[in-house]
Amino acid sequence: MIAVPCVIFAGGKSSRMGEDKSGLPFGGYDSLLQYQYERLRTIFASVSVATKRTKVLPFSCPVIEDAHSSEAVYAPTAGFVALFEALQEERVFVLSVDAPFVSRDEIGTLLAHDHEHYDATIARTIGGMHPMCGIYHRSLQGTFQTMFRAGEHRLGAMLQRVRTCFVDFEQEAAFANLNYPHEYENALQRVCQEKA
Repeated sequence: MIAVPCVIFAGGKSSRMGEDKSGLPFGGYDSLLQYQYERLRTIFASVSVATKRTKVLPFSCPVIEDAHSSEAVYAPTAGFVALFEALQEERVFVLSVDAPFVSRDEIGTLLAHDHEHYDATIARTIGGMHPMCGIYHRSLQGTFQTMFRAGEHRLGAMLQRVRTCFVDFEQEAAFANLNYPHEYENALQRVCQEKA
């Protein structure tokens, strides 16, 4: 088991999906969030869910509530502010709820490249960087607080300014996000094929 804590980000707006994607059935579970939680619990010793304070989860798990932003604000920076307040560790592995194909292999590779002199270690493919898949260090706590107060929520721009280790992967499919209904449908077929 990996000792670094894992935090699943599940507080997004899901506007492109048309409904809360974290609550969609997936992989034999009642929700994508529960699928991610149960899967990641087999890899990490500690898994928590970062979400908005009004969200009611249909299963029991450790929750890091974003108590800082209003209901109109859906920003990962609020989640980062909350997680560094809630956790004591110096670094945290984060993964978006809608990235169900990031495996133990990709996670292990990212952790192997991470070092204490980095602020973040982030996955990157030919399609670009994946800010919601990687390790963030407590050295960024003040940066996230400043960004949140300023209404600046672009993680990609921030990662270009700080000490980021970008780890390149060839497999784009491992980092597929489920943003649209057709991507969700394709992912349902894919997870069934992988289980078969």
